[in-house]
Amino acid sequence: MLLLTPEHFKEYELLDCGNFQKLERFGNFITSRPEPQAVWQKSWSESEWKSKAHAIFEQSGSHKGEWLTKPEMPDHWKINYNHAGLNISLKLALTQFKHLGIFPEQAANWDYIYESVKGLKNPMPKVLNLFAYTGGATLAAKAAGADVVHVDSIKQVVNWAHENMDLSKLSDVRWTVEDAGKYVQREVRRLKKYQGILLDPPAYGLGTKGERWKLEDMIDEMLGDCKKILDPEDHFFILNTYSLGFSSLIIENLLNHHFPKANHLNYGELYLKASSGTKLPLGVFGRFRS
Repeated sequence: MLLLTPEHFKEYELLDCGNFQKLERFGNFITSRPEPQAVWQKSWSESEWKSKAHAIFEQSGSHKGEWLTKPEMPDHWKINYNHAGLNISLKLALTQFKHLGIFPEQAANWDYIYESVKGLKNPMPKVLNLFAYTGGATLAAKAAGADVVHVDSIKQVVNWAHENMDLSKLSDVRWTVEDAGKYVQREVRRLKKYQGILLDPPAYGLGTKGERWKLEDMIDEMLGDCKKILDPEDHFFILNTYSLGFSSLIIENLLNHHFPKANHLNYGELYLKASSGTKLPLGVFGRFRS
């Protein structure tokens, strides 16, 4: 089992975490927002948190809230990720759902995606990004030369991903606003094949027509469908889950069942290490490549 954390994300830093919150630096700006995994005490004092934060998220309901900001804090800004030939730019914004448009722990997978696309035999590999959000993984695959299909059921985040593509000076991603499960089922019927599949489902979600997604009820079927469209000889595959009830052993069992011949299979936890020394777990993953 692996423990993975981004090692080359110079414009991001987890400063401290605890008391169900995290303090982060994105470029030149520092935010404080909720984090359900941070069940321990903060290492830094409350006064340090308040003095450093340019924006503090105050939760007002089960999912929504508002940002309390200092005058110098913009509504949106951008940061860059540069490592080993991968150069992408990402727009960040203060949303009412506490999210900023990026999951920085995924940078550990962006490197893997970029390397995997470069290592494929197909000179123009097709990559499918499901539950693709604002497209960090999409951009990593595209920057490496893949023909990328980006699927998410929320039009606003697909538009956001399109902005990220433009900021990164990339082009020709194929955008699809659709329920991920239905899209994969249609590709199965069409006998399509992809050399790369990225699967990053939420614990709960809704499709474009109100289709309900619940991770533990639907992930097994989704993996079965993904197997049918993954190139059996020339491929890579990543599964991420962010759910308090999922362990990396569940991911291992699922992938071993559906892909018993997978080479170079590894699985484990993604985490961020704070400047204060604390390690914040942020989901589990499994991945393999031919």
